[in-house]
Amino acid sequence: METVKLGKTGIETNKNAFGALPIQRISDDEAVYLLKKAYENGITFFDTARWYTDSEHKVGLAFEGMREKVFIATKTGAQNAEGFWQDLETSLENLKTDYIDIYQFHNPAFCPKPGDESGLYEAALQAKAEGKIRHIGITNHRLAVAHEAIDSGLYETLQFPFCYLASEKDIELVEKCREADMGLIAMKALSGGLINNSAAAYAFLAQYDNVLPIWGVQRESELDEFLSYIDNPPAMTEELAEVIRNDREELLGDFCRGCGYCMPCPAGIEINNCARMSLLLRRSPSAAQLSPEGQEKMMKIENCIHCNQCKSKCPYGLDTPALLQKNLEDYKRVLAGEIQV
Repeated sequence: METVKLGKTGIETNKNAFGALPIQRISDDEAVYLLKKAYENGITFFDTARWYTDSEHKVGLAFEGMREKVFIATKTGAQNAEGFWQDLETSLENLKTDYIDIYQFHNPAFCPKPGDESGLYEAALQAKAEGKIRHIGITNHRLAVAHEAIDSGLYETLQFPFCYLASEKDIELVEKCREADMGLIAMKALSGGLINNSAAAYAFLAQYDNVLPIWGVQRESELDEFLSYIDNPPAMTEELAEVIRNDREELLGDFCRGCGYCMPCPAGIEINNCARMSLLLRRSPSAAQLSPEGQEKMMKIENCIHCNQCKSKCPYGLDTPALLQKNLEDYKRVLAGEIQV
């Protein structure tokens, strides 16, 4: 069984972590079943957030009475100390626990530090002193904020998008975390669903012994796939390396990762799916994407008011309105039969 140590936290866990964002979409019973099955088969690290609606509640139901056997990470999107304490107390209640292993600032536009007037980092230090959190972490999609967090020496973990579509700058960030003895938690390990070969994804990430990948799980079949890698971890074969090379050739560039930080849209456009519809149709075809409901969602792009809010909020610097228009034109060609998927 392959394990990873999250830097100076001392937390050592299986190389597979359970991403609890998708369990928002299933019932309590279904979620608890998946969470418990994951634990019973070797997964001990579970990541959730206050923003994930009822995800914390479901994690709490699953692990009540066995808290010391798992590591739980959650996040706050609070902008000030008052919001921090409110989020923390809610999380503790939802998770049915009196402490959180890693409490993370959730994709802030800045790096919280002592004396920055937000009061966020001071609140985290106090919560740590009170035993309510054990380690302070940060998540982000912005390289500048991520580097600032590492350089500050204030954080024990960084959660950042990392997969085999990574740029050289992303890989440099991972190595910088290693040098700082800072745990790197890899979100978007399947690039929001665009990567459809989990063995290749696992084999790539396995090359980095300081990286803990989070796999978003909603279905038992998905969980079973990752559980199979505990006893039989995929190695980087020439066949998997070829998959990675082909995917990088197809996907690298200006594509939407589906992070959703551009939302909400004042025109009601579901940007985080519509702006990558062309790739979704080619890589994970679904009748739902071409259904009347799917078409209705895509046609809302025609109502774009070009306010550029989405463009200004994109952590990857994409020209989102242009990307939406390009995807709509491509989608119409698929509907007309001009493009086969």
